[in-house]
Amino acid sequence: MALFKKKKNYIRIRPNRDETPTEGPFVPDDMWAKCPSCKHTLYTKEMGAEKICPNCGYNFRITARERLALTVDDNSFTEWDTDIQTKDPLDFPGYLEKVSQMQEKTGLHEAVLTGEATIGSHAIALGIMDSHFIMGSMGTIVGEKITRLFEKALEQQLPVVIFTASGGARMQEGIFSLMQMAKISAAVKRHHQAGLFYLTVLTDPTTGGVTASFAMEGDIILAEPQALIGFAGRRVIEQTIKQELPEDFQKAEFLLEHGFVDQIVPRTQLRQRILDLINIHTMKGWKNHD
Repeated sequence: MALFKKKKNYIRIRPNRDETPTEGPFVPDDMWAKCPSCKHTLYTKEMGAEKICPNCGYNFRITARERLALTVDDNSFTEWDTDIQTKDPLDFPGYLEKVSQMQEKTGLHEAVLTGEATIGSHAIALGIMDSHFIMGSMGTIVGEKITRLFEKALEQQLPVVIFTASGGARMQEGIFSLMQMAKISAAVKRHHQAGLFYLTVLTDPTTGGVTASFAMEGDIILAEPQALIGFAGRRVIEQTIKQELPEDFQKAEFLLEHGFVDQIVPRTQLRQRILDLINIHTMKGWKNHD
């Protein structure tokens, strides 16, 4: 009889996340994630705002805006240098269109967010790279923004904190992207010579020209657990030296063991650790220390 006929309950998956559901239940986007480290499938709400795997402690990649919310005092951030525009020096096919798409998708001006903020009432110059914007690759605008970050920090006598996340130099800009390594390093040196503090936090991944320049030039270098940190890719190195590399090669823990990183700090503890280090490396900090 129709009265006792079982009603079918369809699960409808939206093909377009912007589409409004019109019938039946549906599966929301981004409910589940697979941990790249332990391979467990996770319910995303279990990871919290910090997006940490509850099974193995892996720190998932997060956006620059998410990082900002976890790090600085509320409503204290003022963004710098959003008026400089990406050029296409090599007339690379589709490059400017790609940049425009990334700007719309991420809400960022470029692959690094720079500006001034406070953390525990300490003023800092802050840079946060975002791997969601063309894999955080370093082009001319990224290089220019980070250079200006150090120059303004020098002018205002501010410490600099940079969160790195990059696949390396931006191939669409060729040699112009590689030139940013020397330009930023020169700005870092001027900042250092003035006796100002520079802290780098290496996140997953930090590779290529970023690692070969300002990422490893901090007065103190922190890293998140299990972050991939290196210059060339693992396969390239193995083919070059004709040797098999250790399983944990280029992981933050491997670099800590070999003296390239000062400390590995879980994301839940990073804000306090940064605040402690800034407090120690400022005149206010030394007065309190005495």
